[in-house]
Amino acid sequence: MQTRRFFDPAQPQTLQGAVLFCYLNAAFSLFYLALGAALPLILIVAAVGAYGIANDRKWGYRLAVVAASIYVVGQAIAFVTFEHNLNGILVLAFAILLIVLLLHPQSRHYQRIWFK
Repeated sequence: MQTRRFFDPAQPQTLQGAVLFCYLNAAFSLFYLALGAALPLILIVAAVGAYGIANDRKWGYRLAVVAASIYVVGQAIAFVTFEHNLNGILVLAFAILLIVLLLHPQSRHYQRIWFK
């Protein structure tokens, strides 16, 4: 029987940080979803990908990368068109941080070798 987990402490720090960051973003997106925002739905998809990453699944890694990429593009468009303030800069910076953690060479190397 294979155990399922939400976090794997044996993974590299970059993947651990990405998984925790995806979960944290999903928690905030549920809050914003209650307020009527539509874009944070992609962060819930990223959290599903994070669950896959925590269980060493390639589909989870790919899903998280695609969802984080869509989120970065969405935040960049929102920053350029609407939010020219510190809040917009911080949201965009944290979106970029997530994609950097996922695409870090250490993360890519680990998932290429160990993920099923």
